[in-house]
Amino acid sequence: MKQLNDSDIEHMIDGEFIPNTRDTQRSVRAQLHLSALMPNDDTYIPERASLDLHQLTEEQAWNAILELAKSGVRNATIITGASGILKIKFQQWASDSVLSPYIVSWQPINNGSFSVKFKKNLSNN
Repeated sequence: MKQLNDSDIEHMIDGEFIPNTRDTQRSVRAQLHLSALMPNDDTYIPERASLDLHQLTEEQAWNAILELAKSGVRNATIITGASGILKIKFQQWASDSVLSPYIVSWQPINNGSFSVKFKKNLSNN
């Protein structure tokens, strides 16, 4: 951490001292090893993601899709498989469930995959 010098103290008294809070936060995190405990504001969220639901139970698939919707990803390919309950369930969830407010649009890509566009910033709800 930066050590204050006499000039810094004088600026603080005059009300002119404005610390670089971003550098200070990074320094404190590094010194206290808090990077694993405190989320970094520079977290990268990819624009596009792919989620393969093969081999997942209905509950696991639901949780994975909801987590993806809340992640901040804007566009995703969700692979349900051509046959089975997840293809039907995804369409139901996307149309009429607590998942639907996260979705701007969705459409089939082929017989077992869907292209999904998620809304921005609903993840904090």
